[in-house]
Amino acid sequence: MTFHRLQAAGLKYQEAAWAIAHRQCRLLWLILHKGVRYEERGPAVSAKSKRTRTARMIKELQKLGYRIEGGPLPAGSTA
Repeated sequence: MTFHRLQAAGLKYQEAAWAIAHRQCRLLWLILHKGVRYEERGPAVSAKSKRTRTARMIKELQKLGYRIEGGPLPAGSTA
């Protein structure tokens, strides 16, 4: 969860900053003490998160009055 999402969820600025710091400390502890390998996700997202985002975007467009037609693109094709 990002800083802005924490604030939107009702946390004050200082509380959101401490929540982010706490999460980073827990992650660092796991890496150092349990030997967990850290992998930066960055722009590379999983297929599940792409499907979730697509479904959310379609729902938002439908809420705005757009009609969405068609189905998923065949594997290997580009949009």
